[in-house]
Amino acid sequence: MIIDKIENARIYHNISESITEGLAFLQSLDIETIHNGKHTINGDLLYAIISEYTTKAHENNIMEAHKEYVDIQYILEGTEQIGFTTLAQQKVTKAYDQEGDYALFEAPLDVITLKKGMFAIFFPDDLYLPGLQTEKSENVKKVVVKVKW
Repeated sequence: MIIDKIENARIYHNISESITEGLAFLQSLDIETIHNGKHTINGDLLYAIISEYTTKAHENNIMEAHKEYVDIQYILEGTEQIGFTTLAQQKVTKAYDQEGDYALFEAPLDVITLKKGMFAIFFPDDLYLPGLQTEKSENVKKVVVKVKW
């Protein structure tokens, strides 16, 4: 997992060409005109999903993980917390769904806070629970770039 500000994106360009391309997409966004939904960058190898939602209270520790894709989650507006931990021997609550590229796990977690202009990169060995509120619920606009791993 990586957490940083978008202005430091160049630091991570050596990870993979696709992550570099995904971070460049985020840096080129026009926040005023970008619309919600799926945005193709490089077919199924690299695409972005832009959504808006209200953060929620932390009620359980059900976290997701992916095998096929790395997620770059970038906050356009608002603040949210994301629960996270590293995949180990956690209890599986939903077995891996290949079509949806996710599995769900129950596990203790730590929390990070992402604010406008920050991103987190979650790799296949990371479990995470996005969309959590800080002190109170608030509206968030976020981009999730899906990078084929």
